[in-house]
Amino acid sequence: MRYEIKGETLPVVICQLEGGEKMITEGGGMSWMSPNMLMETTTNGGIGKAFGRMFSGEKMFQNIYTAQGGSGMIAFASSFPGSIKAFEIAPGQEMIFQKSAFLAGEAGVQLSVFFNKKFSSGLFGGEGFIMQKISGLGIVFAEFDGHVVEYELQPGQQIVVDTGHLAAMTASCQIEIKSVPGVKNMLFGGEGLFNTVISGPGKVWLQTMPISNVAGILRPYLPSGS
Repeated sequence: MRYEIKGETLPVVICQLEGGEKMITEGGGMSWMSPNMLMETTTNGGIGKAFGRMFSGEKMFQNIYTAQGGSGMIAFASSFPGSIKAFEIAPGQEMIFQKSAFLAGEAGVQLSVFFNKKFSSGLFGGEGFIMQKISGLGIVFAEFDGHVVEYELQPGQQIVVDTGHLAAMTASCQIEIKSVPGVKNMLFGGEGLFNTVISGPGKVWLQTMPISNVAGILRPYLPSGS
């Protein structure tokens, strides 16, 4: 499979497949394709994995596209202004994504739910509690909100992130939700009650424009029911 990511504000990834090669995506993920791409809708691993994907922000069913009778082309466009990134997945090189980041991937890639092990993260972590784990073998494409900044953390090195700005990290990283110190900071600081602390070793990708922040900014301008 060969691919090219085009566009900046609203990017698209265009994949060129050899005959018999397959791509997976959630329902509605395909943007355009050549006529010889065959679609099959499946739970892709059974009902248990389907429910796991649902909890991680994806749809229960996935579509598998296969190039028939020769080479084929299929494109997957982002659904929000931001970035599309490609990641190589292999045993020992798993990735953790934010909810709904998965866009498409080769057939050997597996998507499952990732729960933060810290109990406090489950209660207060918001987007940091339930995430997506990508394992298996192949290339996966993820869509993130806004531009993406990459950091490589050394063992024990940490970075503090405002909730929602964490886009992805390698599975070797650790994540923990900690309260903002000081009652005055909590109440009047405008940064919320909790921050996400990511510890190395590993790589972390941060996004500049979380869709939750955009929704909060637009909310006062939207018409209300009253």
